[in-house]
Amino acid sequence: MSSPLSSTKTAAALRTSARVSAEVLLVLVAAAAALWVLGRMWSVVWPLVVALFLTTLTWPLARFLRGRGWWPALAASVVTVLSLLVGAGIVALIAVPVADQSGELAQGVVEGIDKVRAWAAGPPLNIGDAQITGAVDTATARLQDSVGSVVTTAVTGVSTVVNGLVTAVLAVFLMFFFLKDGPRFLPWLTRQLPGRLATDIPEVASRSWDTLGAFVRSQAFVGLLDAVFIGLGLWVLGVPLVLPLAVLTFVSAFVPIVGALFAGFVAVAIALVSNGPMDALIVLGIIVVVQQLEGNVFQPMIQSRGLGLHAAAVLLAVTLGGSLAGVVGSLLAVPTAALVAVAWNYLREQLVEEPPEPETEGRQGGSPVPS
Repeated sequence: MSSPLSSTKTAAALRTSARVSAEVLLVLVAAAAALWVLGRMWSVVWPLVVALFLTTLTWPLARFLRGRGWWPALAASVVTVLSLLVGAGIVALIAVPVADQSGELAQGVVEGIDKVRAWAAGPPLNIGDAQITGAVDTATARLQDSVGSVVTTAVTGVSTVVNGLVTAVLAVFLMFFFLKDGPRFLPWLTRQLPGRLATDIPEVASRSWDTLGAFVRSQAFVGLLDAVFIGLGLWVLGVPLVLPLAVLTFVSAFVPIVGALFAGFVAVAIALVSNGPMDALIVLGIIVVVQQLEGNVFQPMIQSRGLGLHAAAVLLAVTLGGSLAGVVGSLLAVPTAALVAVAWNYLREQLVEEPPEPETEGRQGGSPVPS
């Protein structure tokens, strides 16, 4: 016969469970309130996020100039002007041709999907047309919703910023001030905070900045390498729309895992429509090889310290960010998860109990260390 349950232990376990549940609920309520406040302030937060990303990309040059004796304001001005010139050159040389060919790109993807649907409907798969149509319609609706959210975000700056130019100008000005006064921010923050916060918050902010910079710069460089190698492969095979596909590959690199799959699917679909199944398979092979090189060679070499996130955590973060805020959420999901991991690791460091030092027994009346 089993022993009866202890009423005292059962009551204690229930009280503990109730207390933990109430604490978790309070944390979730606080997180929901923080997200609500963030959403209400998004017209200011979005330019700030863009400015931070731009600053992480341009700070190495500004730091180099400041190290050569340039005044902070002069170094920030030169880097800002150079960034604007580079952005204008990208728009002139890439964005305009991509915009001209965007209709042809979308039409090619649609034709590729139709070919895949026709192939799946025949042997050996024999998938019903109704099933395929339903899945395609669902995916198309989700894609249109996501594209619509990206366009709305770019043009309106998310709800309250009516003109996208205002967001861009504000982000550029913020980038200038970050480049100019950034090194003075943490000392200023330390002076404003009381007690233990004067140490903890600046330390977390410093680690977060290092993590964010490593992520943005490494993703940009890896995306550039992917775009170059895949673009060269498409050009050698004679696949049309090489430039738009290369640009899509570069942009998709900022959405880990999901972005690579989406860009690869579009490239294979265009190759299938324009060049046939054989070239489509070759394009698929090129993409697989480049992605393997990226994951096993490029990123370990470029990003010496990883984000500290497992691949499953990255995938879950991208999925959650996309469900909450569309493509913008997918873009911000991984750096946000990395920053949360930085704060959590620092908190764990502070909560870990130091092991007690072993006591050394000495001789009575003498030194604890034998002579």
